[in-house]
Amino acid sequence: MKFMGYERPDGTVGIRNKLLIIAVDECCEGIARGIEKEFEEAVVLTNWYTCMLGGNEETFNQMVAVGKNPNVAGVLVIAMGCGSILPEQIADRIAESGKMTDTLTCQKEGGTRKAVEAGIGKMKKIRDYALSFERKEIPVSRLIVGVKCGGSDTSSGIASNPSVGDAVDKMVDLGATCIAGELFELQGCQEVLDGRASSPEVAEKINHLIENERLRWSVEGTDVETMSIGNSVGGLTTIEEKSLGSLHKTGTKEIVDILQINKDFIDVPKDPGFYLSEATMLCGGAGVNFASHGAHIILWTSGAAGFNNSIVPVIRVSGNQDLFNDDMDVDARGIMTGEESIGQVSDRIVEKIIETADGQKTSIEGIGESTLTLYQKDQRLDKLLNLRCANRL
Repeated sequence: MKFMGYERPDGTVGIRNKLLIIAVDECCEGIARGIEKEFEEAVVLTNWYTCMLGGNEETFNQMVAVGKNPNVAGVLVIAMGCGSILPEQIADRIAESGKMTDTLTCQKEGGTRKAVEAGIGKMKKIRDYALSFERKEIPVSRLIVGVKCGGSDTSSGIASNPSVGDAVDKMVDLGATCIAGELFELQGCQEVLDGRASSPEVAEKINHLIENERLRWSVEGTDVETMSIGNSVGGLTTIEEKSLGSLHKTGTKEIVDILQINKDFIDVPKDPGFYLSEATMLCGGAGVNFASHGAHIILWTSGAAGFNNSIVPVIRVSGNQDLFNDDMDVDARGIMTGEESIGQVSDRIVEKIIETADGQKTSIEGIGESTLTLYQKDQRLDKLLNLRCANRL
């Protein structure tokens, strides 16, 4: 089974040909947007945290890793000029992948108007470079697929999650790579996950990182909402019930490893198969996390909603009878009514993955896309909780 993709200089394969503008500080967001509007395939990733590097290395690593995502053809990195993160620091790391990169500093250009004008000129060169790539036949085994849930309800655990889990198994059988995150929402599932771990060391890492995430969201001093109103109205009663439904979307295959995202490094899958990941349960942040792992596509299981990532296309799967709408890509309602099996729906999910990789847009790709959200764990909190990265294998 094959699709038509873009082969990059480092040997990776993309399914989209995006032009990425990275604003390393929020002050130059407006400049980035001024440049972006002149180019159809341009996408902006802004660091909203701070212009300081110290304590924000996880954000820095994600900006680099997203720039290396194979759906990105070339990158312009811009800065205001008074912060601690130099655009060259990021551009040089991205350029290691063979991509065309360039930089822009507003203060050096002499202000906003001149910076936008200069940025447009630089982006025209990057666009011309991107247009030099032509789609070629690529085996499906080269695909990396992220797996995420949101707006979960009773139909998620019965229809969309199991059908996506079955599709994950089928993609792994085809030689592809699938990655699921949301460790907080896998609490209570450790025994099942341990049984699927490829080694005792991987099982230990899984338990270590799930416990880290539980501690981060369980600090005394304030109430933290872990079940949304939509979850409760949709019929879910406890985080454990939500977790068991969420577990279904991970399929049944062996867990090769668990991919970490932290201040020191971001893991990318080395071999095909199924992986867990520290990709956050927070929707927009998860999209960027999956992009940083090198994912091409995200499978989203939902009551009937979903974020829309501008670099990694999102395929939405829903079995909700009442809220299903034309934002959805795959209809799983037949499972709820007994008219279709999980296997039948998962076959259509796999078919949709291949179509999307081949260039077909998802139902609302390019419409209402959400901001690329950079999310990072707080190093100060992790220090207070005495949390550490798990050992890399």
